[in-house]
Amino acid sequence: MKNVIQDKQKTFYIETLGCAKNAVDSEKAIAGMIEDGLVQTTDPTLADVVVVNTCAFIDQAREESINTTLALGEAKKTDAKLVVTGCMAQRYENELTAALPEVDAIIGFENEGNIITQLDIADTNFMPVSFKKKPVGIRDLLDMPRPKPNSPWAYLKVAEGCNRNCAFCAIPTFRGKQRSRSMDSIFDEAKMLVKNGVKEIILVAQDIAWYGRDIQENKTLSDIMRKIDSLKSHGLVTQRLVYIYPSELKGDLLETMLTLPYFDLSLQHAHPVLLRHMKRPGSSEKFLKLIKTISQAKPESVFRSNFIVGFPGETEEYHDTLVEFIKDANLLWTGFFPYSHEEDTTAFTYTDQIEHELALERVRELNRIQDSITQGILLESVGEIRSVLVDEISPDAKATVRGFDSAPEIDGVIYVENIEVSKGDVIKVEITDVLGVDRLAKLV
Repeated sequence: MKNVIQDKQKTFYIETLGCAKNAVDSEKAIAGMIEDGLVQTTDPTLADVVVVNTCAFIDQAREESINTTLALGEAKKTDAKLVVTGCMAQRYENELTAALPEVDAIIGFENEGNIITQLDIADTNFMPVSFKKKPVGIRDLLDMPRPKPNSPWAYLKVAEGCNRNCAFCAIPTFRGKQRSRSMDSIFDEAKMLVKNGVKEIILVAQDIAWYGRDIQENKTLSDIMRKIDSLKSHGLVTQRLVYIYPSELKGDLLETMLTLPYFDLSLQHAHPVLLRHMKRPGSSEKFLKLIKTISQAKPESVFRSNFIVGFPGETEEYHDTLVEFIKDANLLWTGFFPYSHEEDTTAFTYTDQIEHELALERVRELNRIQDSITQGILLESVGEIRSVLVDEISPDAKATVRGFDSAPEIDGVIYVENIEVSKGDVIKVEITDVLGVDRLAKLV
């Protein structure tokens, strides 16, 4: 009888695009659908509900979101429901409704925790066979529970939205103003993650350093970090922040972050005039001073950042300033992205636009320089003994591990062969070689 009921139970599949914050949203949406009686499947062709959590940050991300939606629409069962949620659903609901008639529901952020409820409204014939309970009202995605993790690391979102007005970014127009979670809510989620095997918690938000300024708790990001640090007695090994504005990295927050080895700084450029054009603070001199301060206080610190190339008004002089900064800063991990001309941003109206091909040429130049820097830093680690976290074990007993100088999914990894360890173990390895941005090692 149990098998019959299981056969009737409806299933869902979710595809996540975009950033780490989207990944957390997907986990919360998964928890909502499981709560509503559905069972998750990893095969979209078998699912009764196919969900695409989209990204709308730049043109390339939107194109990927549309292509993924169309591909899943073709692959799904004829009677399966196709749902688009996430940033594109929030930002372009009317346009998507007109352009994608094959989509059954377009669900914005305020209803991501209520996907099945929204489908019930869109089609009264759709109802999970084993509905556990009908949700009442709108469930806040930010504070919803999440499924048990299946990885030794996990992102934990501490706030939603952003109060800044960077000239290149449309996110505040559809993510809204910053909305911080309570510290108790964050800590409860962190405890659940650690209880279920998470060794590394990665705190994320659009503007993480501003955590708590919009609520009356009188708590700061430093308070959150210290609270989570208490979980080390329960198995937590480390935590990480993604990412932080350099102008906020001072005082108590800087002191607290010096307990960590990894600094993900949101720099975007190095020339002060162009940064002001971007509506961002800073300059190459200020950034280098901050990096030097951190490095002197903690010599093993490593740095990551991202930069926009070809922003309107970026002259050869401004570009050269960025090139010199990259050479001087000696960042381990860096991403360069050509400027994307986005509606609903201040820069959309700028008249001093840069040719896209010129921006791409500058990106290639910067990548060549950064590749050499990254390679040099990684080569210096050959022969060193490192504590690493085992992220994955392959069937042939090869392990993918990660030093605490690397963030998951975005930085290089370390490969170790023929070892008997388990996912989530913290082990010691000796670095033996470098392969591009990855390394080889042997178990000590």
